[in-house]
Amino acid sequence: MLTNFDSLYSLFDAFPDEQSCVDHLRSIRWRDGEFCPYCGGHKIYHFSDRKTHKCGECGERFSIKVGTIFENTKLPLRKWFAAIWMITNHPKGIASVTLAKDLKITQKSAWFMLHRLRHAARTPSFNAPLKGDVEADTTFVGGKEKNKHAKDRKGGKQGGAGKAVVLGIVERDGELRAEHVADHKAKTLQGKVRQNVAKGSAVLTDEDMAFVGLDKDFNHLAVNHSAGEYVRLGGFVHTNNIEGVWALLKRQIIGVHHWVSPKHLQRYVDEMTWRFNRRDMKPSPRMNDIFSCVEGRLRYRELIA
Repeated sequence: MLTNFDSLYSLFDAFPDEQSCVDHLRSIRWRDGEFCPYCGGHKIYHFSDRKTHKCGECGERFSIKVGTIFENTKLPLRKWFAAIWMITNHPKGIASVTLAKDLKITQKSAWFMLHRLRHAARTPSFNAPLKGDVEADTTFVGGKEKNKHAKDRKGGKQGGAGKAVVLGIVERDGELRAEHVADHKAKTLQGKVRQNVAKGSAVLTDEDMAFVGLDKDFNHLAVNHSAGEYVRLGGFVHTNNIEGVWALLKRQIIGVHHWVSPKHLQRYVDEMTWRFNRRDMKPSPRMNDIFSCVEGRLRYRELIA
């Protein structure tokens, strides 16, 4: 495992060649024992090149990258490791154009690389429910109506007109769940809250009418932002934590990427959520953590379908 790893410069010191990257990936992926990515067998033969292996049960030959986001990549793992350091340690991530320049690869390759890493960073749906004091809120992602071409305007004067809806649910001093949802209806939002929060928890929201009815399963308390109320009950009822999450997401999109399509919005939300949930980790454990969830290949044709 990496120690005292706090900069990109340290990364290249720790991994001076491709073999050191292969060895590190193997040590993390096989930390609980060797296995075949094709059949799951545990009888593994090793070759002198130290890069390939053969399964003694199904007979398939493979590298440690098979079955992961790195499968069939033409880029050296050292460049992948550099990209992982940047996406996990830059607070707002990194744009594909910038990454392409830094790694001396094409923008298309950088874009695909970052989406593979976002694929790895998605939050598992089987996580334990949030509990205790939980804040919930929505934000809208998309350009202002007045700045759009006339044919693209959806009409309406509300802030969410024609924009994508993202729901965030955060446990105070705990984990964040965030999702691009289909609409802003009560049935949709409350359904997601009930999926992610343990019954009986305190759910703190603003005055959004879509949350009215949560008191059937939770201790639902709200502040009325439109009336200038931002905190009450001695500072207990507020949505400051989830508002801080939205600040991170908006700065990531506006400041780094400038624009994201609704089609891929969830991937950017996953990236922000992954970093937020590891905000107290040091750089090396945070980087190693993404190696622990690289299972599952994302093909380019699936990404652009």
